[in-house]
Amino acid sequence: MDYRKYGMSETILTTIVAILVMTLVWGLLSGAAIIYPGVAAIGLVIIAFVVIRSTLSPDQVRATQISKTLKFASQTLEHMRSGLDSDSAQAVCDILLPSSQARAISITDTQTHLGFTGNKVPNLVTGKPLMTKEIHHVLQTREMMIITNSQTLAQLSEQIGFRVEAVVITPLVIRDNSVGTLKFYYSARPLVDKTQIAIVRGLSELLSTQLSLSELDRQSELATRAELRALQSQINPHFLFNTINTIASLIRTDPKRARELLREFAQFYRQTLENSETAIPLSREIVQTMRYVTFEKARFGEDKIVVKTDIDPEFEETLVPSFIIQPIIENSIQHGMRDGVPLTIQIKVYKDGEDVVISVADDGIGMNEAQLKALGKTKPNEKGTGIALKNVAGRLRGYFDSDSSMVVRSEPNEGTVTTLHLGGAAEQQGEDTQDA
Repeated sequence: MDYRKYGMSETILTTIVAILVMTLVWGLLSGAAIIYPGVAAIGLVIIAFVVIRSTLSPDQVRATQISKTLKFASQTLEHMRSGLDSDSAQAVCDILLPSSQARAISITDTQTHLGFTGNKVPNLVTGKPLMTKEIHHVLQTREMMIITNSQTLAQLSEQIGFRVEAVVITPLVIRDNSVGTLKFYYSARPLVDKTQIAIVRGLSELLSTQLSLSELDRQSELATRAELRALQSQINPHFLFNTINTIASLIRTDPKRARELLREFAQFYRQTLENSETAIPLSREIVQTMRYVTFEKARFGEDKIVVKTDIDPEFEETLVPSFIIQPIIENSIQHGMRDGVPLTIQIKVYKDGEDVVISVADDGIGMNEAQLKALGKTKPNEKGTGIALKNVAGRLRGYFDSDSSMVVRSEPNEGTVTTLHLGGAAEQQGEDTQDA
């Protein structure tokens, strides 16, 4: 609620009531026609009914409160999800002030004032260290404090540039740790009533919840990056040695081919180590995967491995976590090849509702039920395609919607199909296309 607009409305309503009352009294005392006092009386009854209805109706009260809460949550979430810094703090202060009776609002971290917004008052505190013992007390105890001490308020008034008669300070908390404070400055002590205190407390809890979500997002991203680094460090050493031996053997028999493979090998490892961004285009992931296939073909023979692709061009630029397809191809080659029979692998990328689906199917020897279950039980300190596939599944859920998944289906002598569901990726691709 905008209290300045509310005050203007209240003034207008009071003026109308005063006019109607004077009309009623004048009509009764002067003996004027009954129509004047009658109209005045009806007007007063209507106004009284409207005021009572709007203020006492439980449905109206609940609807107003829910609307305000949702509005605040929507407006502040965008800023708080990025964490507590000077930009987000200033934006939130600007959002909250019009809906408060306070003269000014500020947000701090544990060291400095990050944001300040005041009604026709200068900003004299942003960027300055926290000097009052009251703020430090709130940070330590994680409890709201209402300041009405005259001496403290006099010093505060001088510091921020206008007369302050009351201050409410409430903590911003993440997992039981104070990370900052929310401060409301009032120019009149009676403004700090039970309703205002409840509003301040509610806003503090809302912002704390949003900051907690921001921290969860950050931890999730760090965990995802850690998993990727672990995955990069676990690149199969046998693949490394086998590729080097393959290149070495070609130096005598086919020097040109050896040089080509050596260049590709350098590019392959450079991309593997550099692809630590949050996401890369799907087309780049496919190119990197095909480089891997090139080395395996050189090792086993060009005709022993056949890889086919069927990729919807619409999703070539879809951002995906790096290193999500190669481990699946590696699993097919390591565990699916038959003696004397070529292995065919089909990579498909297509749309399924709001999702993008990546399917990798081979016609290899397949796996039995026990082997399938073992894929999901690989321990974190183990290496190989088991932990690689497990990390792929975890990073999908960390980057895309929570319903993202990796499903592996296999039958002995029938091959294996691994399906990655990128939750919401098709819808996101559509939004990116519209923005472009």
